[in-house]
Amino acid sequence: MKRTLLLLAAVLLAACQPETSQPVAAKAPATASTARKREIAPDVPARLAQLPRTTIDYDRALLNDEERNVVAKLIEASKLIDELYWRQVAAENPAVRAEMEKQASASPLDRDANALFIANKGRWDRLKSDEPFIAPFGAAGKKPEGGGFYPTDMTKEEFEKYVAAHPAQKDALQGLFTVIKRDGANFKTVPYSDEYREFLEPAAQRLREAAALTSDAHLKDYLNKRAAAFASNDYRESDFAWMDLSGPIEVVIGPYEVYEDEMFNYKASFESFVCVVDKPESEKLAAYAHALPAMEKNLPEPDAYKNPNRGSESPIKVVQELYTAGDARRGVQTAAFNLPNDEFVREKKGSKKVLLKNVINAKYRQSGQPISLRVLDESQQSLVNFDAFFNQILFHELSHGLGPGIITFKGERVDSRIPLKNLYSTIEESKADVLGLWNIAFAQNQKLLSGFNEQQLYATYAAIMFRSLRFGVGEAHGRGTALQWNWLREKGGIVPSANGRFKVDFDKFRDAVKSLATELLTIEATGDFDRANALLNKYGVSNAEMETVNKSLNDIPVDITPVFPAAGEK
Repeated sequence: MKRTLLLLAAVLLAACQPETSQPVAAKAPATASTARKREIAPDVPARLAQLPRTTIDYDRALLNDEERNVVAKLIEASKLIDELYWRQVAAENPAVRAEMEKQASASPLDRDANALFIANKGRWDRLKSDEPFIAPFGAAGKKPEGGGFYPTDMTKEEFEKYVAAHPAQKDALQGLFTVIKRDGANFKTVPYSDEYREFLEPAAQRLREAAALTSDAHLKDYLNKRAAAFASNDYRESDFAWMDLSGPIEVVIGPYEVYEDEMFNYKASFESFVCVVDKPESEKLAAYAHALPAMEKNLPEPDAYKNPNRGSESPIKVVQELYTAGDARRGVQTAAFNLPNDEFVREKKGSKKVLLKNVINAKYRQSGQPISLRVLDESQQSLVNFDAFFNQILFHELSHGLGPGIITFKGERVDSRIPLKNLYSTIEESKADVLGLWNIAFAQNQKLLSGFNEQQLYATYAAIMFRSLRFGVGEAHGRGTALQWNWLREKGGIVPSANGRFKVDFDKFRDAVKSLATELLTIEATGDFDRANALLNKYGVSNAEMETVNKSLNDIPVDITPVFPAAGEK
């Protein structure tokens, strides 16, 4: 769920040789393959160049000595979470990583392959629909659809039949915080607290040590409750505590996003963000949170589908990122996030939107602005606006907290992600994008937002859509953006111009945003998997036009590989 204003100060970024942070030493089982060299795709150096190493630093004046000591413990805990996440991506990862570390010294190609392996948290290129770049290739080397959450030989149909035949186990089987394993002819669930104990216990100890160091009562409460959650497998109370954080340190650590479970979107992956709050910039955005109830009422959907019951608390934080781990640090980097994902907490308390100021600046400089100058018709390039780019990211995150949450589906009250299964992440990311545009227009009409106009918003968004389209349609954000691009093209909101560029028809663009928002909200409100599948099969696809544009952008980085000096990285 995830990336600044002209108000924000520029951040100086430096690019270096490809490399990422070193993971915690893994216990890699010996295998027969460790004795032989793995074949590497010859274009690995070009792939690695699409993710240039970029320094992500922070203003040291924002933290005092006590807070820096707390942060050091949080980074230690985060490194353990990173190690845990390697196993959630694929059971093979520790063994293959040990091989690649040894092989990296064999040649420059092997060195680059190892760096790309670390950046992707595995041997599959997340920018190319998880295509293997380290052998085995083809079907034999396919990324496990269910990650490390299910038996590798399990099929989707087999699991669904088992769940239907064992309704008493349904909640545990579909639960966010369990791993599925075979038990003879049956399936059994193993809580994360047991499956990942070797990492969670020391991570919990680091959190308790950080809690002992801090004089911030809210932070102390959150860290102690989150440490307890690692053992209990119940994250709800610590999610409530996280919502109350109000000091200079903004940290979230635990299992949240479900992208890695591409089979069902049932299982949550561990991640960590360690950040420092930019208080003056955060205070400027507080007015938007108060407008969320009005935004909910203004959604382009029938009143019966609207969700007035979500909590009214919705803090917005602008932060500087110090360190990330796990699902927050693989492939394309997150620029912003909206948590918690627990609909019970959202209805009782709301959700928090966190914008990563230094990351957003890096992304705009490295790829956003250069892409806009390559894609948009020259007559509209002057409309591209950094303020509009930043606010679309902000309102994307705000919009995750709007619309359907808990719905009635086949007589049961369930989270809307359950009936939408593996399509949920793509539908939800696309919904947040188009509602972001819709809600910015509403905020401008209500005089809550100024600094750019509607034409600048639409031109900027259309111009920079290829930043996400380059992530590939195998990834939720990339496929969600493909859905939007194809919809806008069909409705005439974006039209071809000369030299392979595009222009925005502002009236048709506005109408297309509204119609797509209504479609996506309806899908989530009804949990209609077939309707979602039909929509994505028609629009959430790549085509020759997109591929031609993408090829013209090959010299522009797709994203960044972060380097965090706060964690001692160089």
